[in-house]
Amino acid sequence: MSESKYSPEFKNQVVLEVVDKHRTIKAVAESYNLVAQTVGVWVKEYRKKNPDPETENLTSAESAELERLRKDLREARMENEFLKKAAAFFAKESQ
Repeated sequence: MSESKYSPEFKNQVVLEVVDKHRTIKAVAESYNLVAQTVGVWVKEYRKKNPDPETENLTSAESAELERLRKDLREARMENEFLKKAAAFFAKESQ
């Protein structure tokens, strides 16, 4: 197997954008010109090595609910950003 073409520091930077800033894997991958699947693998490896102490003792049902809520929050944030841009566009058009 060949050596990775990305440094561990770079991988960590990308992963922390997903984990700490709660950005989607797809959005982070696009911003770095990476394949989303690659970023997903990095995030999965990171989470395996660094379990979240707050979620470590959750049941599988609680973990699933937490993940669903995080996904809903990400989607709501993206919708909010879209609506801000649309409002700015229409405000500019009406002038």
